This record gives sequence, C-alpha cells and structure tokens, in this order.
Amino acid sequence: MSASCASPSGGGGSASSCAFLVEYENRTYSGMANVDFTVGDKLGSATLPPCDDTPNDDDDGRTAPASTTAYAVEGLDPSIAIAVGETSNGVLLVAVDSGKELPPEVKRLIDGS
Repeated sequence: MSASCASPSGGGGSASSCAFLVEYENRTYSGMANVDFTVGDKLGSATLPPCDDTPNDDDDGRTAPASTTAYAVEGLDPSIAIAVGETSNGVLLVAVDSGKELPPEVKRLIDGS
C-alpha cells in the first residue's frame, strides 16, 4: 500500500511548539512531511513521548506517553525510518533523528528518486 505523508501538525487549531517525535526500539524518530512511500508489515508498538508545550495552561498538552502502531517502510530498514499510525491506511513517515542530516535513503524518498 502506498502512502503520502502530510504534515504531522494537521493544520488548523493552535500551533504547538513540540516536535512530532516517536520512540521505537530505543531510537527516536521525527516526522517527515510530503513523502511518498509504501507501507510494509506491522512491526509492533511505538511510543509518542509526552508533549506539554504550555505547562501552565490547564490540559493543553499530553503529559503522559501515548502508544501507536509502527509499520515497516518498504525498501528502508526500520533503524532508518518507520511509519506510524493507528491503521496502515493513515500513517506518517518518521525517520531516525540523529541530530544530523537525514539518511540518504530518506533523502531519496523526499526527492522522489
């Protein structure tokens, strides 16, 4: 199944200062927008870390981790990128967040090569 990522913020509503991060198998991944990819097999459970970008505002953020499903991305090792979402039809590509440049395999997806 092919998927195309949209922005993880979803537009509308108030802007959040928290980055979209996912933790899976002791790695942290960050969201990638506008990337075409093919969803592979279900890998297991991933964690969305807490995000309370305005801690003095009542109930304005997620203060506890949340769980989501991790899926393989066809052609990419899960140590580089995975897809996350509640179903394989509504997923977001997330790439390993090393604090450096994106892995070349992810760059190729973004460039459409």
